[in-house]
This record gives sequence, structure tokens and C-alpha cells, in this order.
Amino acid sequence: MVGGRFSRGQTSAQVEKDRGDREEEPQGLTYLKSSLREVDPEMADAIERETLREENKIVLIASENYTSDAVLEAQGGILTNKYAEGYPDKRYYGGCEYVDVVEKLAIQRAKELFGAAHANVQPLSGTAANMGVYFAVLQPGDTILGMSLSHGGHLSHGAPVNFSGRLYKAVFYGVSRETECIDYDQIRSLAKEVKPKMIIAGASSYSRTIDFRRFREIADEVGAYFTADMAHIAGLVAAGVHPTPIPYAHFVTSTTHKTLRGPRGGFILCQEEFGDLIDQSVFPGLQGGPLMHVIAAKGVCFKEAMTEEFRQYQRQVIRNAQVLAEELKKCGFKVVSGGTDNHLFLLDLT
Repeated sequence: MVGGRFSRGQTSAQVEKDRGDREEEPQGLTYLKSSLREVDPEMADAIERETLREENKIVLIASENYTSDAVLEAQGGILTNKYAEGYPDKRYYGGCEYVDVVEKLAIQRAKELFGAAHANVQPLSGTAANMGVYFAVLQPGDTILGMSLSHGGHLSHGAPVNFSGRLYKAVFYGVSRETECIDYDQIRSLAKEVKPKMIIAGASSYSRTIDFRRFREIADEVGAYFTADMAHIAGLVAAGVHPTPIPYAHFVTSTTHKTLRGPRGGFILCQEEFGDLIDQSVFPGLQGGPLMHVIAAKGVCFKEAMTEEFRQYQRQVIRNAQVLAEELKKCGFKVVSGGTDNHLFLLDLT
């Protein structure tokens, strides 16, 4: 019996037997349609406790956020099942016609949201996005110039314990001792001295506006690629409350969580001339099958970020950070650089 109809040569008795076989659940497979709590109560308890923690405590971790129900629904859905190595219309597996739609939507929305010529939404994380850029245009042993981890930079910008510090010769710039802001004169001086192949802007704990134009000017002076890692400020950039790196950077990397309020993952934006290099670097150079359920959730968060409600939210985030910083200063705390222009600020507790 096929699709509820008789197959050729079947008797009515055989049809009834087939129906009974289908209706009787195979032993050992009942978990496929059972709830998480029925299958794994210990895991369900842990997730429930985490839900209560997030709902009942104030979380001041700048790299965390709360995704929408729509993002959670997209990420927790059936796309988890699908293997889709390759890119839309160029897959190594069959049955990708619908995940192609998903990835095309995410790509188009990322390009539209940030005004970019090319987008790759497959990187599994922000560090994977940075790896994709490095592997596209750098060779092992090349010099990179990034922000010192101790001054607010990120591991993947050349820290010795990270792949970026092992594969490449990393030189670091920092903040001015007087202003506690990025010292662009120091960056220019270092760049002229070491002639890096790439200069990286971006930070994991920096509270002031980044001048991407000045970074590009310095990069052009020494013939370097300029990469902007906007992972922390992507939501602010999308809302227009922080200057965008798109007109200046050869490559822009980011996460989709943090201020963008999407799923945990990464993406790369670049000029059209580098599009093929980036795509080949991510797959097959760096990753295998992309996480299509996460890409769907990325697409949802990009759409959410296009709304006026999202822009209002980002403006309020900055106001909240500035008010809290000022109130803590009144209580006697020393705020690094005297305040904040974005979603975070730092306290000097020394």
C-alpha cells in the first residue's frame, strides 16, 4: 500500500496487515515523539533551571543577550536534520531546495542590513569568521596588527594562546594611558615599523566609538588589509547608533549574538572582489556542513534588526549603559575612559 492506496498486486488482507504494522510503534523508537522531560528529565531540569536563572537575575555580561521566540523557534526546528555542504544551488547533497531558500534569505538580509556587497553566513562562531578571513588572504608567518588582549582586544586577534598567535606573527596596539582610548598614533607608528599584512580593529571590552576611517587610512599607508571585527557592536551598527565599518574595511566579521540578539554564530561581510576567496576559505577550507537551523535563526535576527523597534532598543541600550556608568561614578567607582559610547563600560578596581 502506497500513500493510502493499493499497490499493484496487493490483496485487501495485505493492506490491512500493512496498516497494522505502521500503527504499531516499533519498540525502542517511542522517544522520537516524546518530550524532552519524558526522554531525559535530568537535562530538562538543567534547562529549566537555566531558564529561571535568565528570567530572574540581572545579567551584565556584555557578550550575552536574550533572543526572540522566533529565533528560538527557527533554531530548534526541523532544519537540524539537514546536511547541506556547499552553498545555495551548489550543494553536495540532494534535497537542499528549501535550505537553499533559507540561506539565500539570510545572505540577502545580512547584505541589506549592513549595506554589504557580499555575505557569508556559514561561520560557526566569531572566531571561525575571523579564521575564514585570515585563511583567505594570509599565509602562516605573516604579520598581523591587532588590539592587545590586556587592553580590550580578543583572543582571535593574535593572542599567543590562540591559533591566530600561533600561525601568525602578532603585534599589538593598545589604549592611551592618559585617555584610556585607542591610540591611533601608536597604531600608525607600529604599522609603519612592522608592515603588517593585516590590521584588525575590534575589541571584546572597549567602551568607546571606533574610528574605522582612521584604521583604513593607516592600512592604506602600509599596504595592509583592514579587517573590522564588529562582534560586540553589530546590533549598534545595524541600528545606526555606531559608525559602520562597511565603507572602510576590506573584511568585516561578527557574531550574531551579543547586541544583534540572534543565535550563537558568526558571519563575514566583504567587498565583492573578495567574495569567492571568503566562500572558499569557509567551505571547503575551514568547515564542513553548515548548521542550517542556525542559519535560519540568523536570517530571522537580521530581519528583526531591520525594524524600528530594534533601533529603539539599541538606542535605549546605550542610554542604559551611560546612566549606569554615571551612577557608579557618583558612588565612587572609576569608570575606564570616563564613560561609554556603546553597550558596555569597564570599572577600574585596581
